[in-house]
Amino acid sequence: MTTEQISIRVDKVTKALAEKVLRQLGLSPTDAVRMFYRQIVLRRGLPFAVKIPNAETEAALRELDEGKGRMSKDTKSFYGDIGI
Repeated sequence: MTTEQISIRVDKVTKALAEKVLRQLGLSPTDAVRMFYRQIVLRRGLPFAVKIPNAETEAALRELDEGKGRMSKDTKSFYGDIGI
């Protein structure tokens, strides 16, 4: 099988954060892109929903980008935080 090369541009912070997650999963960026492309082929489309967020979701994302909001240490504490 012959291979082709692709080139992408992504901001430095996103790249670093994504590669940290990929390392934890034992994947290289190349492995991740290969998996993504394969899923596109198998599903005949993107392997996730692409939607425009509503106003509430946009506000929540903005808060996170600004370093606001909070993080739960685990699932149990998350449910407690939201009153479940």
